Formats: sequence, C-alpha cells, structure tokens
Amino acid sequence: MEPSSPAGLGATDPQLQHFIEVETQKQRFQQLVHQMTELCWEKCMDKPGPKLDSRAETCFVNCVERFIDTSQFILNRLEQTQKSKSPFSESLSD
Repeated sequence: MEPSSPAGLGATDPQLQHFIEVETQKQRFQQLVHQMTELCWEKCMDKPGPKLDSRAETCFVNCVERFIDTSQFILNRLEQTQKSKSPFSESLSD
C-alpha cells in the first residue's frame, strides 16, 4: 500500500474516488431536502389535517422556492469567494 493515500486505494483508484464523490453529493442533497422539509413544515403547517389548504400549499411552494434560491445564492457566493482567493493563495505559495 502507498503511504500517501489515506485508505490505500483512494489516490490510485479513480472509480472508487468517483463513487465516493457521488455518494457524498447524494448525502448533501438528502441533508438539504431534510433541512428544507423541516424549515418549511415548521413555517407553513399550523395544524396537520387530511388535506392541505390553499394557504399552506402556497406557503410550502414559496418556502421551497426561497430555500432553493437562497441555497443557490450561497453556493454562487462561495464559488466567487473561492475563485477570488485562489490567485492570492497561489501567489503566497510562490
């Protein structure tokens, strides 16, 4: 086994790396869905019943759309921050 690779295979097996990346993305997505569900449920559900009323349905739609918009905004902002830091950190290492 190679000492530079944490599990002995990670750095040398691209299939394993890809599998781990895909599973990590799935986990992140599931976490986002859970957060969104919890947040929107608390915000929009007054009293659970056999059917959603139009107010609750509208609230859920708006909540989910805002959650997605906010998540996308944060991801874009982090990408911009990372891109703007990259050249600076590279020049420090030279």
